[in-house]
Amino acid sequence: MPRKFFVGGNWKCNGTRESIAKICEEFAKGPSVADAPVEVVIGVPFIYVDYTREKLRKDWELAVENCWIGKGGAFTGEISAEMVKDAGVPWVILGHSERRHLPELKESDETIATKVAYALANGIKVMACIGELLAEREAGKTQEVNERQLAAIAAKLKEDDWKNVVIAYEPVWAIGTGKVATPEQAQEVHEQVRTWVGAHVSPAVAADVRILYGGSVTAANCKELAGKPDVDGFLVGGASLKPEFLEIVDSYKSK
Repeated sequence: MPRKFFVGGNWKCNGTRESIAKICEEFAKGPSVADAPVEVVIGVPFIYVDYTREKLRKDWELAVENCWIGKGGAFTGEISAEMVKDAGVPWVILGHSERRHLPELKESDETIATKVAYALANGIKVMACIGELLAEREAGKTQEVNERQLAAIAAKLKEDDWKNVVIAYEPVWAIGTGKVATPEQAQEVHEQVRTWVGAHVSPAVAADVRILYGGSVTAANCKELAGKPDVDGFLVGGASLKPEFLEIVDSYKSK
């Protein structure tokens, strides 16, 4: 079976009730994907989950952009996977480069892997992000970094867990910069990631797991990227707050 195309949006720390109502009105203008070979999931700030669900078209799903490392308790300001599930949100984004690298956050590979395993154990599906810094790419360490980040996650999962994971490869140097990995660069890395999964998890998981590209994806570049055999969709930042996101969703037709 071909892998179902996947388009994720990540609103990050953006949005107001007014802006969300407006963009959801724009999104509603696009054709239904209920029976199309594409899955669309929008990651929103915790505080706007219910409001966005009210406004968002019903053939798209919601994600939250983070969750806590374990059960709830005396962890002021955190949100547990159990709370995410209770709120009826099926997806979470974990390991995003901003969680890994912003000085105020600095989540480790181990922390992210623990979050991924805990979310999955509580019935939340995961967009697990990996990717290298510019200095790491220039030093020829792209594959090394991706494999290190994947290995931390894989060490905490059972093979069956992977059916509820999509991997998002996001070269950090391309996020919000306007720089984009060429389709050839994206394909090369995605192929390396799939090969690693085949060798260290299983060939069956490697064949089935969806690997997304994220990094300044726009309506202008999405179709060519989508045409690559190991690019199974996108995790979109800034453009997911704009009407052009509909064109990115539509790029599943280029597969």
